[in-house]
Amino acid sequence: MKNLALEFRPKTLEEFCGQKHIISENKPLYKLIKNGQIPHLIFFGPAGCGKTTLAKVIANEVGMEFYELDGASIKVETIRKILDRHKDALIKPLIFIDEVHRLSKTQQEVLLIPMENDRAVVIGASTENPYFVLSSGIRSRSMLFEFHALSNADLLSLVKMLEKKLNFRIAEDAQNYLISSSSGDARAMLNLLMYALSVSEEISLSTLKDLRPFALKDGVSSSDTHYNLASAFIKSLRGSDVNAALYYLARLIDGGESADFIARRMVILSSEDIGNANPNALNIATNTLTAVSKIGYPEARIILAQCAVYLACSPKSNSSYEAINSALEYVKNEPKLKIPTYLINSHEDIKNYLYPHDFGGFVEQKYLAKELNFYNSKGIGFEKTLDEWIEKLKKS
Repeated sequence: MKNLALEFRPKTLEEFCGQKHIISENKPLYKLIKNGQIPHLIFFGPAGCGKTTLAKVIANEVGMEFYELDGASIKVETIRKILDRHKDALIKPLIFIDEVHRLSKTQQEVLLIPMENDRAVVIGASTENPYFVLSSGIRSRSMLFEFHALSNADLLSLVKMLEKKLNFRIAEDAQNYLISSSSGDARAMLNLLMYALSVSEEISLSTLKDLRPFALKDGVSSSDTHYNLASAFIKSLRGSDVNAALYYLARLIDGGESADFIARRMVILSSEDIGNANPNALNIATNTLTAVSKIGYPEARIILAQCAVYLACSPKSNSSYEAINSALEYVKNEPKLKIPTYLINSHEDIKNYLYPHDFGGFVEQKYLAKELNFYNSKGIGFEKTLDEWIEKLKKS
């Protein structure tokens, strides 16, 4: 049985199918490849859309030795051996790391120096957004490109090409099902076609439906990528729409999104959008993240739903979010303030430090060389209680 995905994998840029927003003659990356100037690259997007294929095409186009590694099982020593093997070579190796988001922090750090010194070209592929899962060091040394699920037109062109080369026949309704049920995943479509051809050279709809009774879940493969669904989910929680939040949560779960990913987004929201209006929200979200990491689907759906309902119903305030952004903006753009000497333990002026507990819990004292104001309470929910506490402290 021929493995169609491997046997008919394109070898040149001209043969590459899809991703015209990245690879077409008028695009910079296309020109860089043709000129043999290959930057470090991170490709991210749904499965079966050509990330590994494009990496192999690049290696073939420029004559680089291609090393394909798996981020889930890669060993640091493997990377070092590749680099040592090519330390005196005229042409750098191309190290392709699939599931690059699975690299540990240590493994990512090992890549930084050879990336910086151009000892190899590193291309990573991931179904996860690299802004969430890769270190800033890796991102800053790479060019990031988002791949899209292949369009029906892209998949149709593949079917027509194979139809000519393999001389099979496929009914129109079968062809439509073959393409639509693959949800933009070329690998999935070619695998289904491969097994259908093992049954008969005349492919019928019934054969395809026997082999694949249901269309692949669209999840990250449809135009509603998991980034868009996650965005709608978070905005629904922020907007306190319980039913909308549950709908998008169900879409994420049904599309195969990991429980950890969903829980992490809710932890961020609990601090960014609820904050001290309901400080227990962060506890609930953090416990949810811990729980779903130990308990997988299907039960994790209940834990995620409970947390989503709680967050949607909580009072909302982004006072802390705005406060830290304001403070960071000041620190980046203004001269550094000198620390009062009585706040420094190693300074002789430490004797002048007023220990608040000696004064009943609060004493008037300057902690900044200049009066600054970053935090502005909105007085929502528990924030109002905190406002009252600080006022009582200052009056005591």
